[in-house]
Amino acid sequence: MKLPFLDRPPRVALVRLAGLIAAPSGPFGAGLNDAGIGPVLDRAFAIKRLSAVILVVNSPGGSPVQSSLIARRIRRLAEEKKVPVIAVVEDAAASGGYWIACAADEIVADPASILGSIGVISAGFGFDQAIARLGVQRRLRTAGAEKSFLDPFRPEREPDVARLEDLLGKLHDEFKSWVRARRGPKLKAAEETLFTGRFWTGRQAVELGLADALGDAEGEAKRRFGEKVKMIRLGQRRRPFPWRLIPGAREGVEAIAAVAEERAAWARLGL
Repeated sequence: MKLPFLDRPPRVALVRLAGLIAAPSGPFGAGLNDAGIGPVLDRAFAIKRLSAVILVVNSPGGSPVQSSLIARRIRRLAEEKKVPVIAVVEDAAASGGYWIACAADEIVADPASILGSIGVISAGFGFDQAIARLGVQRRLRTAGAEKSFLDPFRPEREPDVARLEDLLGKLHDEFKSWVRARRGPKLKAAEETLFTGRFWTGRQAVELGLADALGDAEGEAKRRFGEKVKMIRLGQRRRPFPWRLIPGAREGVEAIAAVAEERAAWARLGL
């Protein structure tokens, strides 16, 4: 006699990691961060009789700290539970999104996905000439010679620029070290090519060793664990955009700025 509990289908957790990677901020703060997705990952790896965790990644990047925190949590849980992790890229796993994808044991992508962008960026505006034309004088007093670092209402200073470039270089080194540690033997091109901030399609990423295969989440789960695989889908609940807030309210401005920032991150990938 065949016992029913011996014929249970394999169980795979599908965790969606989507959006701009950003620290939590304010009551309407959106974004992918460790505080928001951490409990979801904890629940995913706690599922009984778990065969694997599939991370469905769709992110243009963002905060290097949050990317690192999420990636470290994934590795810690995978090693504690001894469960394989597969990252499946949808539209993009770029910059911080690729940082997170590298936490997986394997990376699968659609041929048209965008992967890579292993670099660090800092952007801002300078308003010193604009306020001069308006006859506005900037008055600033500090205790600490470097407290007014890159003040947008004053002309750029060479020491500030050099300090920023040094900071970006060190963050880039952290990113490169992580990619080397996770995918070093699989990389098929020189670091001078891969670590410039450039990004590629999924098909190119496989050729370069930035990804392992082409595919999609459901197809990958069935290919590995059979047609009867049970997929348990989890994801971070996203807060709705606060349309009810009147224009000019602080929360409304923050929400609009968050949407604009995410749109700009996607635009850098041409998406």
